[in-house]
Amino acid sequence: MVGGIGRRISNVVHTQGWVHCHSAATDASGLTKSIMDELHEYFTSKDLPNKVRIAVACCVNMCGAVHCSDIALVGVHKTPPRIDHENLKNACEIPSTIASCPTSAISPDPTKKSVKIKLEKCMYCGNCYSVCPAMPISDAKNDGIAIVVGGKVANLRTPPKFSKLAVPWLPNNPPRWPEVTDAVKTILVAYIAGAKKYERVGEWIDRIGWEKFFKVTGFAFTIQHVDDFTFARETFRTTPTFKWT
Repeated sequence: MVGGIGRRISNVVHTQGWVHCHSAATDASGLTKSIMDELHEYFTSKDLPNKVRIAVACCVNMCGAVHCSDIALVGVHKTPPRIDHENLKNACEIPSTIASCPTSAISPDPTKKSVKIKLEKCMYCGNCYSVCPAMPISDAKNDGIAIVVGGKVANLRTPPKFSKLAVPWLPNNPPRWPEVTDAVKTILVAYIAGAKKYERVGEWIDRIGWEKFFKVTGFAFTIQHVDDFTFARETFRTTPTFKWT
């Protein structure tokens, strides 16, 4: 299809998914196809209040632009890596495996000539599996998709925005992912109905407030929406704006 210009859904930025990515929690390529089959008219002919960028990343390492897109989907693991102690000592370099963890959840386990994971620190990103094949993280039952909304790169009218969590988890249900596709369309329809002309999704949410966003979309507000991250006070005030010094 030819489209994506002006006040419409633009081309979806997405990663590869199950075919090419070893730490993928979902199939970004298949998910993109399913979403665009459902929303093609908003790509080709139907005008929106403003352009809408959709992005899909198959894990929280986010090769796609999900951190700054209007509507974005990111594959999430809900279980920690499974350590194959017998093979790890032969297949992996332990210092590199420890260094690969962004939250310092991995430490040496000298008794097993292996490593151990501090579960309360693990963010299930799969970084360790990238350098150590003896720490698989994929889980067909518990892997799924989170939806984040409201990000943008442009600084027109308001500063750039990071995406924020809308739906913490939806199941992987290939080949058409109906639950995820329905949720994306729900957000888009609510945005079309409530946004003013030229408002981006994040600007619309800021104007009506998150309480009304959850009301008009029908999404449940859960404990996962409460940001108790150590640096939350600073990150709430962060934008993707480049600052020259």
